[in-house]
Amino acid sequence: MDLGFLGGFDANGKHYAKNPFEIVWANDLNPNACRTYEANLGHQIHVGSVWDHIDTMPESCDVVIGGFPCQDISINGKRAGVAGARSGLYKAMVDAVEKMRPRIFVAENVRGLLYAYNKDSLAKVLSDFTAIGYDVSIKLYHAAAYGVPQKRERVMIVGVLNGSVPFEHPTPLLEKPDWVSSRSAIEDLEGVDQDPEFSHVWSLARASSDQGSRVLNPDVPAHTIRAECHGNNQFHYKLPRRISMREAARFQTFPDKFIFHAKLRETERMIGNAVPPVLGWHVAGAVLECLEKTEGAVSIAAE
Repeated sequence: MDLGFLGGFDANGKHYAKNPFEIVWANDLNPNACRTYEANLGHQIHVGSVWDHIDTMPESCDVVIGGFPCQDISINGKRAGVAGARSGLYKAMVDAVEKMRPRIFVAENVRGLLYAYNKDSLAKVLSDFTAIGYDVSIKLYHAAAYGVPQKRERVMIVGVLNGSVPFEHPTPLLEKPDWVSSRSAIEDLEGVDQDPEFSHVWSLARASSDQGSRVLNPDVPAHTIRAECHGNNQFHYKLPRRISMREAARFQTFPDKFIFHAKLRETERMIGNAVPPVLGWHVAGAVLECLEKTEGAVSIAAE
């Protein structure tokens, strides 16, 4: 999502203009993700538990963005809700927002947050942000409707300070017949040999009985790119192999010059956990519109 907010990148043949945001603080638990982040975004990131670094946050910022872990909320997870050890980290985002008092915050999570079994979890998340002085809205986004060649649904929770201009979620750009196909995103890689430096490598795991058995349909967007699939990424629509990490990155709309500094398994995890930069870019545009009446530079603290 940080790359989407910064803008100034190319993905799948389109250019996404630079945005007037500046990252002032960032954190992630995964060392591989942090190494990749610094190499590609050129900004220092605090490595480790957010609770160990929360005191290093600036006193203030304009925007806080982040995604609290979804494993306890996902339909594929243990369904512990926000009481779970991982998804309970949303409390760190609440603390960050309360500490820095941004004019707006954006929190991303999986569609499962809207399911009936997470009703109490969602109510708790929304009430905790409301209690610290924010007007909160929530929307389910389908990434394909914003030009991402992937069937990926994610929830965005956005809060603005009480009394501020209401946030308007960006309008979907594409109807289903016009969604970007998987073929158009990766067709040029069909004759390219494996290249670890380019992350064009793929798992040799055999077909499994679950989502790992899916085969791409070249005429529609890819299936959701997952992080915890243990090599069971979907199969190529034409070639006798699973998709490569670079192809997965294309489906997530990472630019080709974005290099993942890890081997296959950790690269798979990074790509699957990410917010598609193109989706982030459209959300950033809506955030910018919400802030337009305020003069001066806009800074971000990212979790």
